[in-house]
Amino acid sequence: MRLVIAKCSVEYAGRLSAHLPLATRLLMIKADGSVLVHSDGGSYKPLNWMSPPCTLSISEPSEEQASAGITQVWTVAANKTDDRLIVAIHEVQHDSAHELGVDPGLVKDGVEAHLQKLLAEQIELLGDGHTLVRREYMTAIGPVDILARDASGRAVAVELKRRGDIDGVEQLTRYLELMNRDPHLAPVAGVFAAQEIKPQARTLAEDRGIRCVVLDYEAMKGVDSGVPTLF
Repeated sequence: MRLVIAKCSVEYAGRLSAHLPLATRLLMIKADGSVLVHSDGGSYKPLNWMSPPCTLSISEPSEEQASAGITQVWTVAANKTDDRLIVAIHEVQHDSAHELGVDPGLVKDGVEAHLQKLLAEQIELLGDGHTLVRREYMTAIGPVDILARDASGRAVAVELKRRGDIDGVEQLTRYLELMNRDPHLAPVAGVFAAQEIKPQARTLAEDRGIRCVVLDYEAMKGVDSGVPTLF
């Protein structure tokens, strides 16, 4: 990965047009070819970017550009469209390259993984008559944490989080849409289970017919927290 801190302006042309005026920014060039433009704010989201497949070329400025203080021109061209990201570099303050190696991918933290194991062993927490089908039930877009069946035999897809937010509800919604197309599973009910569920996430889940379950992790481990839990 190459990291460049530079005073620059940025133009994006293609399906849309966007302009970033002159300022100091972080330019990130990843091994997959993607180029991202970050400011010192806005959390993880770049101000602008070009996703792979794309090609980065660096050229000398024209006389007019040089007279305006530009020292380099970066042109990032998408390989499959006419989109262009043009970065006009005025001053480079830092330029370094780092070999990150092969990334193992996202691994659920210990508590979340343990929650899944405990709930699979205590599947009755979802309600009387529930039985476990399997953990990590694979779909075409990823694994559902738990597949169970309720007392009537209906399939139940469970998405587990430590802290349940809207993203988790959206993830479960995508799983349910796909699983309900399978005649061997449909109809599939959804359960969003977490130690804590944010009010907005609960509202969205219930609006979509997804049941919310709050899990007491300490009690599931066999340690009585002393705090009653509503399911």
